[in-house]
Amino acid sequence: MTIRDDHVLAADLAAEAGERLLALRAELGFGDPAALRKEGDTASHLFLMDALARSRPGDAVLSEEATREERLDPRRLAAERVWIVDPLDGTREFAEEGRADWAVHVALWERGALTAGAVALPAQGRTLSTLEPPVRPASAAGGRPRIAVSRTRPPEFVRALAERVGADLVPIGSAGAKISAVLTGEVEAYVHAGGQYEWDSAAPVAVALAAGAHASRIDGSPLRYNQGDPSLPDILVSLPELAPALLDGIRDLHR
Repeated sequence: MTIRDDHVLAADLAAEAGERLLALRAELGFGDPAALRKEGDTASHLFLMDALARSRPGDAVLSEEATREERLDPRRLAAERVWIVDPLDGTREFAEEGRADWAVHVALWERGALTAGAVALPAQGRTLSTLEPPVRPASAAGGRPRIAVSRTRPPEFVRALAERVGADLVPIGSAGAKISAVLTGEVEAYVHAGGQYEWDSAAPVAVALAAGAHASRIDGSPLRYNQGDPSLPDILVSLPELAPALLDGIRDLHR
């Protein structure tokens, strides 16, 4: 096993899980969104857990769909390698016909840092990964920056931040789709506060960092993974040249 193998595995597993979710969407249809969401979460989780158990039997796994007991397993905290996965990021969007802003996350945390990761965007037909990190887009010259926010529950402080820095808000579904939008040039930043977990951001942050983007907590402190409490409630991902203004604006709003 080489370091490259981990990048390849993350990309392959995220992409294959995404293909399986597309097939499930086509098979079940959208008549019962709750059933589709449940089946998608379960099927993708079981696929990823089985694939990782076979491919990396010595590694620990933290999955959104794991039981509470599995998440609190002390062996995870003692492990040197932990895969952090979100089998279906954006279940609401997955179960809405025509929506493409949902994702599959597969990341590897190793000895204190994210070392590999992939975000599959199956309905968009692409996978972003640390195997071949995206080329970081340039800021739009003279244009107003765009900030990705939740389409259903955008934090009120982000509206105030957008006014302060002269930005426009762009509603997008899942966290993975929002961070990916920063890397593909659809927006320049993603700001969130109010509740997330490690699996919501580990894979897209791994890709963002590999691509040269800024990624931190909204107070500028590092994002830390494989913690005893997997809550990671706030995040800022942006083009690096925009990060100082956003961090300054956030500090001003929280004084």
